Amino acid sequence: MTRVKNDDCDATTNGLSDECYKSWMMEHPSAITSFDQMVSKAKGKSIVVFLDYDGTLSPIVDDPDLAFMSDEMRSAVREIAKNFPTAIISGRSREKVYEFVQLTEVYYAGSHGMDIMGPPHQGHEVILFQPAKDFLPAIQKISNVLEEKTQKIEGALIEDNRFCISVHFRRVHEKDYDTLEEKVKSVVKNYPEFRLTSGKKVMEIRPSIKWDKGCALEYLLDTLGFSDSSDVLPLYIGDDRTDEDAFKVIRRRGEGYPIIVSSTPKETKAAYSLRDPSEVLSFLTHLAKWRNSFSGHSVD
Repeated sequence: MTRVKNDDCDATTNGLSDECYKSWMMEHPSAITSFDQMVSKAKGKSIVVFLDYDGTLSPIVDDPDLAFMSDEMRSAVREIAKNFPTAIISGRSREKVYEFVQLTEVYYAGSHGMDIMGPPHQGHEVILFQPAKDFLPAIQKISNVLEEKTQKIEGALIEDNRFCISVHFRRVHEKDYDTLEEKVKSVVKNYPEFRLTSGKKVMEIRPSIKWDKGCALEYLLDTLGFSDSSDVLPLYIGDDRTDEDAFKVIRRRGEGYPIIVSSTPKETKAAYSLRDPSEVLSFLTHLAKWRNSFSGHSVD
């Protein structure tokens, strides 16, 4: 099979774009049409569900404060969490993701997994892990400096995600992109213990520790008692570059389902795909219904 070249798929003609996507989907088939094949491997195994937030449970929007999930999606995630251990791993702050999702049944891993909270126990929050806690004072300083340096760039938005900082430029004029990037880099270079990464219309400043969404996935599996288990199928759905770290972990384990959300062809370690949040909703609904068709707590 001939692999699609990204350069070929940058063309603006719809015909070529459609052909590229069809070819790409041969390597990353739809998780919806592949559903029966996927769950057939779940016999005698435990499924653990991991979900990104932006672009996965909610649409990508110009204003990140307005990235609301639908009531229908919330209901679907609630049903998933009733049937499977479920975690949401996001670059957002844990508090912000919880504010959007409003479900107590799930684990929350904010700041790319650097702030992990489990479901409440006896009415109290359960903080599981904060590997970047010592960086908090420096993160606050960087955030304040960035606010000052970028305030004259129209559309630039600094989001303090507690253990990392996001610089959104979706609403920045194209002519100002380079200026914004230069200003951000000039700030980060004064803090060698931090690194600059990029995502969809966003630059992110994170502590230079060996921790990412893949590490968070492994930590949560360990917390749930599945670290060395061959009887678990981790399922991760995400749409951004940062989700690739989780896809790699699942690939390395040799068991599970990395699923990318994308309507365009892109390089990815995911094995399956969903086109957009509406297809994520369909997939999660289908998965919950499939699980509810069995009695008890195991699929034998």
